[in-house]
Amino acid sequence: MFKIITGLALCAACSISHAALQIQSWTLPNGARVLFVENHTIPILDLSVDFDAGARRDPTGKSGVAALTNAMLARGIRAAQTSNELALSEAQISDAFADTAAIRGARLDDDRSGVTLRTLVSEREVAVPLVGRLLAEPSFPQEFLTRDKARTIASIKESLTQPEAIADKAFSRLLYGAHPYGQQLTVESVTAITRDDLLAFHTAHYVANRAVVALIGDVTREQADKIAQELTRRLPQGAALPNLPVVPVAKGAEERIPHQASQAHILIGMPAMARHDPDHFALTVGNYVLGGGGFASRLMQQVREKRGLTYGVSSYFNPMAQPGPFQIGLQTKKEQASEALKVTRDTMTEFLRDGPTAAELKGAKDNLIGGFSLRIDSNKKILENIAAIGFYQLPLDYLDTWTAKVAAVTTAQVKDAFNRKLQMDKLSIVVVGAETGADK
Repeated sequence: MFKIITGLALCAACSISHAALQIQSWTLPNGARVLFVENHTIPILDLSVDFDAGARRDPTGKSGVAALTNAMLARGIRAAQTSNELALSEAQISDAFADTAAIRGARLDDDRSGVTLRTLVSEREVAVPLVGRLLAEPSFPQEFLTRDKARTIASIKESLTQPEAIADKAFSRLLYGAHPYGQQLTVESVTAITRDDLLAFHTAHYVANRAVVALIGDVTREQADKIAQELTRRLPQGAALPNLPVVPVAKGAEERIPHQASQAHILIGMPAMARHDPDHFALTVGNYVLGGGGFASRLMQQVREKRGLTYGVSSYFNPMAQPGPFQIGLQTKKEQASEALKVTRDTMTEFLRDGPTAAELKGAKDNLIGGFSLRIDSNKKILENIAAIGFYQLPLDYLDTWTAKVAAVTTAQVKDAFNRKLQMDKLSIVVVGAETGADK
């Protein structure tokens, strides 16, 4: 929980992490949450603004609305109704950022959607208000929507021929079914999207009281507050969003999809971990041993090194607002698909039964702790981390306690966590490109 300090003139609530990475956090009067790290090393400001506007919020039957809304924020800005700010075209927006050497980016995943900005501190008076207008006053020109829809549809059609994309789509469908995390972009869903859909989605989701502003750079706390206000002052207030359905209980399924590719693409997994899961660190350490530690992992040793069945195999947990997937992925020759799948399953079964050895646990913790500095060795990486801390409401000391929590993980905790989150009979398996005869 955030430490609340009352009585500050510039915010409704304010909290400060007093650990090594000084993350300051407060709430603006309009409800926007701000996280800020002061860093005067270089005269640069990095910032992001995120909303609960990811793909999981797509309207039923119109997957792609969230993505198109985000992509079209910079296609045009309408004239302001309460000031003398003029309408801007896509070219004018691009030129304005280029003239100040600012770099604007976009972010979209299943949970959140937003924008990023890197600018010279000396140019922030131009770049920051422009981002604020992008977020609040997009014009969504019809001609650009038609163009972007055509590009998206072309990309979807191309992906239908690619074994990696086919496997990903099938895997998501097996894991999440009709849940919003399982929604797929299709030619039909994108074709059905109208400009009115984008306007409605923007109005409902790009709102001040659900904005999360993250900043790091060469500005003071007072300046950061003014920047956050400028980014969000044009945004309206929004009503509460409906609760999403719970992620369905994994049932386990296997799907084999023919494909002319010479390699079989294999995915194995199930929904497993949400962002606030108390098993997060046990699962992180354990996954390093199982399949996240490169050549040191058991999967790589068993599937590649001992048997030569693949060039690479890995596993990971993807924590999201609701339980995100645990996934193992590999490619192998078609005629070896069943053998590779069996070795992978056997390796995982053994890991669930025995857990990591003492040597594996130590190696995993040493590597994770030793490599932690690489997670926060640039302003951009720190920005990504504090943006996630803000959006998912993680503790402000999350980064400062990360290594200590990794170091505290025990073999028993890893084994217990893995067995509660993963069950062999509930894993979903997708094989794209396997032989259809005896290899079935």
